[in-house]
Amino acid sequence: MRAFIAKDYKPNGRESANSRLAPSPAQLRLARLGTTVAMIALMAAASADAHAQDAGAQDTSDSRANDTLMLEEIVVTGRPAGDAIRKLEASYAISTISADEIAKYAPKSTADMFKTVPGIWVESSGGEAGANIFVRGFPSGGDAPFVTVSVEGMPIYPASTLSFLENSSLFRIDETVERLESIRGGVNAVYNKGEVGATFNFLLKEGGPDYEGLFKASVTDFGGYRFDTVFSGPINENTTFMIGGFYRASPGVRDAQFNSERGGQVTAKVTHTLENGKFSIYARLTDDRVAWLLPIPVISDAKGNVREFPGFSIGHGNLIGNATRLARLEVGPGQFIDRSLDRGRGTNYFLLGGTGQYDFGPRWHVTERFNYMKGDAPTFGLVPAMTPRSAADFLAEVGGGTGGTFTYVDTGEAVPLDRQVMTAGWWSVQKNLQTFSNDLSIRRDIGDDQTLTFGAFFTDYSSKDLWYLGNNQLLSAEQNARRIDLVLDDGRQVTRDGFVGAPFFDVNASYNNTTIAGYLSYEWDVTDRLRIDGGARVENQKVDGTLENVDFGVDLDGDPTTLFNNNAAVLNGTFRTIDFKDTVIAGTVGANYMIGRDMGVFARFSRGHKVPQFDSMRDGNFTIQASNQYEAGFKANTDYVGVFSTFFFNDFTGLPFLQQLEGQAPRTVIGTSHALGVELELVVTPPIEGLSLHVQGTWQNAEFDKLQNPQGQDLSGNRVQRQPRWQFRVTPNWDREVPGLGHLTLYGSWTHVGKRFSDPENQQPLAAYDKIDLGAVLEFNGGFFLQVVADNLNNSNGLTEGNPRLLGSQGTGVIFARPILGRSFRFTGGYRF
Repeated sequence: MRAFIAKDYKPNGRESANSRLAPSPAQLRLARLGTTVAMIALMAAASADAHAQDAGAQDTSDSRANDTLMLEEIVVTGRPAGDAIRKLEASYAISTISADEIAKYAPKSTADMFKTVPGIWVESSGGEAGANIFVRGFPSGGDAPFVTVSVEGMPIYPASTLSFLENSSLFRIDETVERLESIRGGVNAVYNKGEVGATFNFLLKEGGPDYEGLFKASVTDFGGYRFDTVFSGPINENTTFMIGGFYRASPGVRDAQFNSERGGQVTAKVTHTLENGKFSIYARLTDDRVAWLLPIPVISDAKGNVREFPGFSIGHGNLIGNATRLARLEVGPGQFIDRSLDRGRGTNYFLLGGTGQYDFGPRWHVTERFNYMKGDAPTFGLVPAMTPRSAADFLAEVGGGTGGTFTYVDTGEAVPLDRQVMTAGWWSVQKNLQTFSNDLSIRRDIGDDQTLTFGAFFTDYSSKDLWYLGNNQLLSAEQNARRIDLVLDDGRQVTRDGFVGAPFFDVNASYNNTTIAGYLSYEWDVTDRLRIDGGARVENQKVDGTLENVDFGVDLDGDPTTLFNNNAAVLNGTFRTIDFKDTVIAGTVGANYMIGRDMGVFARFSRGHKVPQFDSMRDGNFTIQASNQYEAGFKANTDYVGVFSTFFFNDFTGLPFLQQLEGQAPRTVIGTSHALGVELELVVTPPIEGLSLHVQGTWQNAEFDKLQNPQGQDLSGNRVQRQPRWQFRVTPNWDREVPGLGHLTLYGSWTHVGKRFSDPENQQPLAAYDKIDLGAVLEFNGGFFLQVVADNLNNSNGLTEGNPRLLGSQGTGVIFARPILGRSFRFTGGYRF
């Protein structure tokens, strides 16, 4: 059986591919789903059969040389007790992305990188943090409740999502990352923290026997700069080190008039190799902040197509600016707090972790993993509320026929009555996070064809929250908006320094979760071709919390003529508690059959659960979600074609539907849903030197089965919100040696995203869109390199969000929506040694 994985590990007696290699990301539009997949399978089978007849029993190194989809790569995510397996032999859907591919893709955020994985739909238009990430039609209104981001096999923060915090916001990609492994469904439900959706596991670089490193500097066409470095090598014969990090500053593609993106991080790792194992210790210090980008005013037609609102660039405009950068919020009678958009949606934390693998003889193998994280993750931003209208119309609404005077807060000059104005809330959310997690597993090899693994997982994590939502301001409806004051002719003050409202929802809470789980898995190589496996997990979660109660409708100064603070939410100094405890059981069973050495099929069933997170319990929802997932996959590797395709079906019960409308507290109802779909990764390498075509696509049909919104409207049969039925990505790549100079790589990608609905009522359509990216890398002889990346070269204005704080259709004309970021360029130069 497979033992501790070292650098010369040979699964089933075969040499592994270089673990530093990984498949290039790609996407395909599956125009005719069944026909396309069948043709690919037949083509791969025919090619593999012809190759086998011609080559006979040739050395397996030839197969690796033609490994177009890197299916020979060894993967460790989703494997028991330090075990590893060829990607081609895995009985679950897994994608891998190497450091070189990450560098070529040059993602603007961690979530942006996840777009290269099939079955995943990512809305990264909100900036480098706070993405919305969806998995295989799993229903969600936003954030990433079915996504776990791990480092070295351990979750950074065990809760996939809290309000205003999803896992990808806590991780920054830099040159210290060796590769990314991603699993969808399958064994996720049993191992580690028991994620039922997708796990993205970032593996850090390790030092080798030689000293090596990299330094690079990048600049952008929008005024940003960034410096990255990594250095590694031996400490002694058995111990190595790696250290690296980055620092950057930028006003953002959507110009904030100040460096709204600023910060950096440092990561270090020390690895020691023993005779029968190895262990590593790693640490990361991150202090980075980015702008929270929210919907902007656009002009929409009935089909969801949009164009620019006058004075607001659809691809580069930003509501925030110097005039709104600083704020003094009135949060209680005589109580004011100062806040700054400089922190935006940032993270400041310290992460310490370790992994250890040891073989106690030929049949007992132990793996230990742990991590500890402590830090802050604030969210400060401007949340649109009232759509643009003339100052005269606004005066008529609030003045009741009384005249008034508008002035700009920053200059005191008069505002014309025909000036377009809008409102946006200055939302303030602070989170203090802490977690410790540990995963211990023991694998026993039974004979030469069976393994039995026992594991225990423990985590204790907490969040301390302080929120003030609302605080609406009257603003000029333009990019980098200005605050406006309004005083009515009868003496009533509508605003205070531009603020037309106080907080409408406050939270002061401290939560804690303690989870203890045990899991058991079994694998049996029935024949040289057939492997079956199964596993079960028993998990107990205990949650406690203390929350301060809130009074609503409070006049903060007792003066009815100061309209800006007459209807506030106020923390009142009394408290209530949350006490939750439950045990859930998850399981999975799967099989993989190798048709030939380079072709296989697999099938899997898994059942998992998701316990409500802190915010759901705060709002009274203690329902545990249950999911059943069915998968069947085909993978093949030939001289010219590599394919990995997975069919999936899932159904959900206990689905929480959270609705938070403008000026209202959150409301939750429970429903069910299902999704059917197919994922495809395909690489074609024609007999043309240096040319390859990478294709990736997902088709899915995800619908609600039984669901009513809080207003009683039946949503059964509606499409799950925000997720497209079709999405694909096509990436051509051309490599060429330049005599006397070095190596040139030219690449590009065409991404298509199908129509979606921003809301579960399916009344806010989001039109399909296409996006084109281009890049080039020139690696000089001697170690120097240059790279240029053009993102959204066609300047697409595709929408990823409507107005989530509005019930029903926004209609036509001026609406709020969030387009993807506009065209931008990044230029990088560096030296590798």
